[in-house]
This record gives sequence, C-alpha cells and structure tokens, in this order.
Amino acid sequence: MSVMNLLRRTGPGIIVAATGLGAGDIVAASAAGARFGTVLLWAVIFGGILKYVITEGIGRWQLATDTTLLEGWIDRLPRLFSWYFVGYLFLWTFMVAAAMMAACGLAAYAFFPGLSVAAWGAIHALAALVIVWIGRYQMLEAAMKFFIGLMFITVLYCAIRVLPDMGGILSGMLVPRVPEAGMALVLGVIGGVGGSITIMSYGYWMREAGWQGKEMMPVMRVDLAVAYGLTAAFGVAIIIVSAGVHPEVVSGNNMALAVADQLVPVMGETGKWIFLFGFWGAVFSSMIGVWHGVPFLFANFLYHFRQHTHLLESHASISKTPAYRGYLAYLAILPMSLLLLERPVWIVITYAVTGAIFMPLLAALLLYMNSSRSWLGEHANGWPSKILLSISLLVFGYLLSIEILDQFQA
Repeated sequence: MSVMNLLRRTGPGIIVAATGLGAGDIVAASAAGARFGTVLLWAVIFGGILKYVITEGIGRWQLATDTTLLEGWIDRLPRLFSWYFVGYLFLWTFMVAAAMMAACGLAAYAFFPGLSVAAWGAIHALAALVIVWIGRYQMLEAAMKFFIGLMFITVLYCAIRVLPDMGGILSGMLVPRVPEAGMALVLGVIGGVGGSITIMSYGYWMREAGWQGKEMMPVMRVDLAVAYGLTAAFGVAIIIVSAGVHPEVVSGNNMALAVADQLVPVMGETGKWIFLFGFWGAVFSSMIGVWHGVPFLFANFLYHFRQHTHLLESHASISKTPAYRGYLAYLAILPMSLLLLERPVWIVITYAVTGAIFMPLLAALLLYMNSSRSWLGEHANGWPSKILLSISLLVFGYLLSIEILDQFQA
C-alpha cells in the first residue's frame, strides 16, 4: 500500500494524533532529551503503544456496541463515574484551554512580538472558535493532515540536521534503560505521548467520518497505527533535537524557545524559525482539535443523560446543536481570564489530582467493560489487550500517586 493510499484510509486517527501532540508533549520530550540524551527514546515508543491500546479500546467498544463509550458509562456503571467525568471535563476545559492559549500566544509572539502573549493567545482561541463553528468535519480532517505533515517535516528536518550518534539513537530506541533518579521523567514521557481526555473524542470523529459497524474494525486499527506511529516518530525527533543542542531551559513552554535558540549555531537562523514554525503548528492544531472534539463529549453526555438518546441512532451531527456550540463558546472564551489572572492554588491542586485520576480510570474501565463477552462478543479484550491495559493502569496509577504526593508536599 502506497503512502498516499494509506493516508486516504486514515482520518480520525490523524486528528486525535494532531490534537494530542501539544506543548506538553514537546516540553516533556525536550526535557528528556536535554537531561538524558537519547536514552529515553524507548519510552516515547512504549507510550505510543499504550495510547494506541487505549484508543483502540474506545473505538472497538463503539464499533461493536453501536454506542459511545460515554453512553456505556452512563448506562452500565454507577452514576458516580458520570458525575466525576462531567465535573472533571469542566475543570479540564478551563485549565487546559488557558494553557493552550498561552502556548499559541508564545509561539506567535516569537514571530511577531508587536502583540503580547496574552493577546496572541486570545486571537488564536477566537480563530479556532470560528474555524470549528463554520467548518465541516472534512475541512477539519484536511487541516489536521496538513498540520501533522508540517509538524513532522519541520521537526524531522531539524532532527536530521543535529543528528547525534546513530549508535546511541538505536540503543535508546531498542534498549529500555532508566537513568538514575529519572523514573518520574520516564513515566512522564510514557504518559505524556498523545493526549489525555481528548482520546475519547476519537469515537466522535469516527462517527463524523461515517465509520460505523464491526466491519470497520480493521480500518480503525490501521488508522490508529498510522496515527500513533507518527506520534511516536514526532516525540523521537523532539528528543533527538533537544539532545543535539542541549537547551539551558529544561521546563515550561519557554523550553521550545530555548531549543530553537540553540539550533542557531548548528543550522543558522533558518533552523530556528523552521523549528518554531513546527512548534506553532503543533500547538495550534492541538487547540483546533480540542475545540472541535471536547464539545462532543459534553453534548453527548447532556443529551444521553437527560433524554436517553443514543448518538449513533441519528444520522445528523450534534456539532450544530445548542449544547455543542454553547460548550464550544465556553471553551474558547472563559479560560481567557487565566491568561491575565494568577491561578488560585486550590484550582491548580484540584485540576492536577482529578486529571491524574482520569487516565488510570480510563484504562481500568476499558479493562473491565471491554473484557465482557456479553457486551462485546467476539470483539472482547484478548490477552494482549488485557496485558497492555493492565500495564497502562500500573503506569498511570503510579503517575497519579506521584502527582498527589507532589501537590500535597508543595
């Protein structure tokens, strides 16, 4: 199968990959490269495998049961899970949307410092709002394929130009090693590959693309294999770039600027701007994906919880409904306040803890729900899925314990 034919068969996976690859992934991978060189390349690849398994479980549930995973939670689990989800969704939206605005503002400010970071962040938020409000799914898919191509080509070009020792790269990819005092960073790299709650938007993008029924299982798996293959390749390239230039700043969004500055002696000013252009493409495409995908979660929750309507029973998209558009407006406008105001400590702690709970909870629920043959029949979890979901549960559970300890020891 040619590359072009492969890309034509993909769509929802490309969107979930471009959405998941935001500033946080770049910072985590850059920090790993700056501190440990290419030793942790294996962790990026392993993280991509775990996220593939989780997202495949979401898609498999939907194709096998003709219901979204969120509807499965509402119908088959205690209400506590539903209330936790919607509460976390509101808090996640407020905090992450503000962080995305700041990252987009920082990237744009590097090119055009005539406006402040906050102003550029607000402009990007409103631009993404207009794109999602007036656009159709097909336009989103085309835009995301462009952005992920832009990210991949620019960062891969930089990685090739600063390429460190090939033996070290191969060793880092094939031999799992944990540097001294580096376990937290290793797990952060594994857990940071490719998004969190945005993974659940994959089912809605499948529906928008017209992917329904069990016969779409093979297509869905190819779609996700391509998506997380690109995700892992992007993370590997970022680590290689950071390992090659050794940025002085090793945390926060400013790390991307530090990496770009350190490219100047190696590639000249052109290399710096190429990397920053790729960084901008990563953070803005992530914003567009969140603006498009997260309102689906709220609208589906609201209509199913109140009216018991199943999303897949209707041929119409819910992207034009009041619930979807109302949440889109909330997502794009209210978090702007955090660009100007300091975040109260209690909000930061609550967000950190509830957010850390989500991924281990998602892995545990997929392990439980997708293992039921009475619900999924022949498409229930096999032993490979059970093992990898169990590993995901352990990894994300350990990250949860670290996050809780960090917040309450601070």
